[in-house]
This record gives sequence, C-alpha cells and structure tokens, in this order.
Amino acid sequence: METAIAAPSPQQRNWLIWLAGLIVILGGGFALWRLIGGGGGSPGMQLPGAVPVTLQRLQSTTVQEREEFVGTLDAASGVMLQPEAAGRITGIFVSSGDFVSAGDPIMQLSADRSQAELSAALANVSAAQSARDNAQSQLQSLLAQRAQFEAEVALQNTEFDRAQRLVAEGVLAQQQLDEIERDRAAAIASFDAAVQQIEAANASVAQSESFLNQARSSANATREDLQDKTVTAPIDGIVGDIPVELGDYVQPGAELTTITLNDTLELEIAIPAEQANDVELGMPVELTPFGSQIPAITGSISFISPQTDPSTQTVQAKAEFVNSASRLQDNQRVNVAVILDQRSGLLVPATAVTRLGGQPFVYVAVDLPPSEAGAAPAGGPPAGPPGAPEMPTPNQMAQLRPVTLGDMQGNNFQVLDGLSQGETIITSGLLNLQDGMPIIPQETAEGDASGAPAGESEDGFTEQGREPEDS
Repeated sequence: METAIAAPSPQQRNWLIWLAGLIVILGGGFALWRLIGGGGGSPGMQLPGAVPVTLQRLQSTTVQEREEFVGTLDAASGVMLQPEAAGRITGIFVSSGDFVSAGDPIMQLSADRSQAELSAALANVSAAQSARDNAQSQLQSLLAQRAQFEAEVALQNTEFDRAQRLVAEGVLAQQQLDEIERDRAAAIASFDAAVQQIEAANASVAQSESFLNQARSSANATREDLQDKTVTAPIDGIVGDIPVELGDYVQPGAELTTITLNDTLELEIAIPAEQANDVELGMPVELTPFGSQIPAITGSISFISPQTDPSTQTVQAKAEFVNSASRLQDNQRVNVAVILDQRSGLLVPATAVTRLGGQPFVYVAVDLPPSEAGAAPAGGPPAGPPGAPEMPTPNQMAQLRPVTLGDMQGNNFQVLDGLSQGETIITSGLLNLQDGMPIIPQETAEGDASGAPAGESEDGFTEQGREPEDS
C-alpha cells in the first residue's frame, strides 16, 4: 500500500523562498567580501603576499570638453578635366600619380580637320588683308587726284571770271571766253568724277575691312578649336585615374582625368542642429583618420553655416588643415573632435581603472599602517629560484578608491571626483590586487601633460626593464 506525501502548505513554500533568497544574498556578499580583500585589509587581518606594481603620481594637466563628429576632407585645389571639343585621343602625355604644373599638356585629341580649317582661315585673312590694303592705296591715290582736280577747278573759275570782264570791256573776243568756259566745265567734270571714285573707294575699303574682320574671327574660332584639342593642366597637382585610352573617341563633357592638390584640405563637419550653438568660430579641432595611429592633426573652426540643412537637420562647419606630410586625401572621411572647453584637471590611464558592479574604482598606493610597515608578508617572503635576490619588504598597500570619471581624452579618463593631485595610483598588476594588499613598486612615474605616465606609450602599455625606484 503506497503512502501519499502531503504537499507543502503555502506558508511552508513562503519560508522556503525566503530561505533561498537569504542564501543567495549571503553568498554574494561573501564573494564580494573575498573579492575586495576580505573586509578592507584591516591591520588585524593576515596580509597576503606583496604584488609588484607600477605607480604613477597624479599631476594637474589640461583636460578638454570635446564633441566627436565625422567629417569629410575636400581639397582646396582640384579639377576634373573634360574636353571642350569632340575628338579621338591621339596622345596621353602623363600617368596616374604624376605631378604636373599648370599649363602642362595632358592629352591630345585628333586635330587634322581643325588644322586644315585653320590654314584655310589664315589664307582668307591674308587675302582679305591684301584687298583691304589695295582699297586703301586706291583711296589714297584718288584723294591726291581730287586735290589736283580741285585746284584745276579753282584756276578755271578764276580764268573764266577774268575773261568775262575783258569781254565786257571789249578787250577780249567772245570766242576766247567760250574756250575758257569749256575748259572750266571739263575741270569741274573731272573733279566730280574724282569725288565719285573716292566715295566708291571708301565703300571698297569698308567692305574689305568687314571681310578682313570676318576672316580673322573665323581664324580665331578655328585656332581656339585647335587649341581645345590639346588638353592642358589648369592647376598644379597630382594626376588621378585616367579612365580613357588611346584611340577612344570622346565628346565634350566626358571625364578624362582629375588633378588634385592636397597641400591644403578643407574639413567639412555636419553638426546636429541641437549642438550647433555649442560650436564657435576659432574653436580648436582635431582630426584623426579612421584606424590610423598617427597623432591627431589640429586646426580651428573657420566657418559655421547660418542655415540648417532641412534634409539632415545639421549645420555645416568648416576648418582648414595643412597636409604637409601628405597623410590625408581628398574626399577622405575622418574622426573629428571639436574642443569646446579646456581647463586644469586630472587624467588617469584607462588601464588603471577597475570596475566592480558597474562602478569605476582606482587603486591608490598608500602607506602601510605602522604595525605592518616593513614587515614581511604572512608566511614569509615568497621563495624564489636559487640565487635570486631577496624580495624587498613592502611599505605600501593598495587602497581601492571609488572614482567619478568624465569623458575619455586619448587613452585616459578625466577624473571628476575621488582623486587629488599628488596622489599615487597603480597602473599595472591590477589583476593580482585586492584592497589592502601590500605592494612593491617597480617604478614611479610622473603624469605628463597628456595624462599618461612617463615611460608609458599612448596605448597604455608601460616600458619594461627599468630599475625599481623607492616610493
């Protein structure tokens, strides 16, 4: 016969839940107590073995309030070469990557038909100029004859007047007067003919001038078309990709190549509209290419657009950079940091920060209590290999200090609260540390202007092989 097991009552189930929760809380508290050194390293507790560490003495340095953006570089001098006339490519005088100067020939397009047209146009100019010169010479000759005819008419008029008086006085016969009148009429007719010829010569000169101007215009147009068949560099710079080949037939507007001068680059930054009021003209700007280890290149804000782009809700700002080392390129996207403010403060390397439960902590080197200072660790100093130098006795211990951190600056954190200038922090050996554990300094470094300790590279790693210093 089977015996039925009574199910626990609701009151019993509640007690079981409370008991399980209490066990979890006590277990977590015990684990945290063991993690941070079993109660703060009280002098009455047995000290574990000393840990070799690297120290850094904190010094006041310049900390920055900065905003990070993404920017695009634009070359101050850059052109795309396009033909101004259709033609077949008969010569390419440069290669991609070549440096060219303004006026250097880049390509030659077919020019046979234009050359023939230019020769014909120049011949027309020469013919028109000769016709104009002949018309001008004839005009000058007619003008000279007109003066003679005009003088002859004046003389005949004088003779006629005299003859009329003499005939009236009965001194001269009427027949002689008639002959003089005939000669005067002939002189007037010759003069009138000369005037008409001069008018015709003037018209001929004007017409020849018009023909000459037309011939010159045609020749100039043909010459320009011929020059358009030779593509030259309009600026100094480096030749880009050449997408065309010998023999290709190109139309006006086709891309032949580019010429870019990267000596000076303009940085374009799209700043969200809500942050635009934080940015001012003259503010320092640092740019770093994506994935590059080169030092940041500095410039300053030179332009802030007065308008917001309606499609992106951003405000365009610009800064100029001198690309003396040729490390930057046209159309390159880069990391951008705008320095909004600079002040004195403290920086700690990111490698010196420990996080417990999401809270940042830093180990600070403090003197051991007098009862423990100079004493060997519990159980005696750790045994080393035969012949190894004796481990020095510790005089300092690690104290876990909660800190409030600000933004990162390079590989360092800004310290807003929890540390003071002149204190010494631990920058290496953190994995073996607990709160209150004795330490043996391997070196003590002064924080430099960047916030990194002396002897430490910007990636946070400390140089090895130095002799230990007394702390």
